[in-house]
Amino acid sequence: MDKTKQKIAFSFLIAIFLAAFEGVVVSTAAPVIVKSLHNFKMISWIFSIFLLTSAISTPIYGKLADLYGRKRIFMIGISIFLFGSLLAGLSQTMHQLIIFRGIQGIGAGAIFTIGFTMIGDIFTLEERSIIQGAISTIWGIAGLVGPLLSGFLIDYLSWQWIFFINIPFGLLSVYILAKFVHEQKPATNPKIDYLGAILLSIAIGSLLYGVMSLDEDFYLGVILLVITLISSILFYLQEARTSEPIVPLFILNKSSIIVNIITFISSFILIACSVYLPLHIQSIMGYSATIAGISLIGTSIAWFMSSISIAKLMKKYPTNIIVMFSSLILIFSSWLLTQLTIDTPLWHLSIYVFFFGFGFSGTLNTLTFIVQDSVKYNLRGAAVGLNMLTRTLAQTIGVTVLGAVLNVSTADFIQAHNLIRLCHNKQLINSHF
Repeated sequence: MDKTKQKIAFSFLIAIFLAAFEGVVVSTAAPVIVKSLHNFKMISWIFSIFLLTSAISTPIYGKLADLYGRKRIFMIGISIFLFGSLLAGLSQTMHQLIIFRGIQGIGAGAIFTIGFTMIGDIFTLEERSIIQGAISTIWGIAGLVGPLLSGFLIDYLSWQWIFFINIPFGLLSVYILAKFVHEQKPATNPKIDYLGAILLSIAIGSLLYGVMSLDEDFYLGVILLVITLISSILFYLQEARTSEPIVPLFILNKSSIIVNIITFISSFILIACSVYLPLHIQSIMGYSATIAGISLIGTSIAWFMSSISIAKLMKKYPTNIIVMFSSLILIFSSWLLTQLTIDTPLWHLSIYVFFFGFGFSGTLNTLTFIVQDSVKYNLRGAAVGLNMLTRTLAQTIGVTVLGAVLNVSTADFIQAHNLIRLCHNKQLINSHF
């Protein structure tokens, strides 16, 4: 990889780190933000609105990148993200913060979609494997460093700086891209499918908010899911008749559907491990947050190792064999994680998460390579955008569904525990008399 490519890769890593970092630090700063803005009831919206707007904008950015060029749209996306960060840091009320987090999310939708699209454009298979391994490591670093840096900024500056800190690094990423990225000229008279974009936005927004609402307001959730179904049908009909569809229907062939189904399942499993495994280690196994973080480092190491290996394996073996083998490792390691008990040694856990990271990285990175190489240049943005949307939907639905399962399981456990205690007290009373 020459120096120019190294600089471009560095700019991508900066942007991706900012997006990953943002999700972690806001969670850490939430109590301080509530205290400062005096609105506890709406705190969940600073997370939900970011997720909703980034998910909605993801496939739209992919199509815009195909029509107008990756570099231009990517820089616009980062600029919107940085503008939202500035406004979020200047927020005086919770309502303002929610609106500006929405703007942040609109910009963040470009980072992964166009970032992975440009990686497919610019870099060779071997170079992509290194970059995607670095991206996996970046996610791990953001998860470990994010809470520490967030705490430092809040303690020594203010919570506003968790947003302001994005600006200099984001501008550096934009500068590098502007200087070193040169790409093909886009279409001269591109046509935007505005109706398709609106219908897709309604479908995605209704789906995500509907799933998130089911637990608190079941009827609202059902209504939103019905809206999702109707808008999805209308979106399909619109895409079938327009000349420049947001999601070209012919890329939804059998292979694409299989790839996105596996992507959905893998991302669903990942969010289960990322969100609930640390909770299990701390709440059930009784270890500190620091120990929990250290025990999960193996996941990031395995991600990087697996990513480096994939490019070499793809030269020797068919991609379906690599995906199948990696998926088996992912499934087996996930099963091992379900066998954790209070007495499970930490070194066992470290081995389990290492294989989990290896299997997950092998599966998802290979699928990403398949998506990047399955279409021509002028369709790559749309294809990658659809794949990134699949990941987002899987993680959102995964958190909601697994959270509901956890709540039900916890309630059943408490009810059973209270029943046992009641029976025990009754036995004591009977024995006394």
